[in-house]
Amino acid sequence: MSAQPEEAPAPPAPAAAAHVLAQLRADRRAGTWVTAFERDWNKALDDSRHTYSLTPLHDVVRTWQLRVAAAPAVDAYMDSGRDEAAFVDLDDVLGARG
Repeated sequence: MSAQPEEAPAPPAPAAAAHVLAQLRADRRAGTWVTAFERDWNKALDDSRHTYSLTPLHDVVRTWQLRVAAAPAVDAYMDSGRDEAAFVDLDDVLGARG
């Protein structure tokens, strides 16, 4: 049996970062999300310069695309009125792990 390399995901389109940033600026969370995206992007840009790889930039774009895509589902969940106050702490169930 021969080993097959894992297929790498296709890189985002060249304008994907600008598109994600535009979506973030239009979102109600723009105040925090734009700052966080810019921080992530600048770190990835620095990493990319040191490694001569675009992978860090692609990872930032993919991560933020997923966050933007998931935001409506998170909003719907939060707006559903579910009471999360009665959760059980995992340490209470399993005991203290150490």
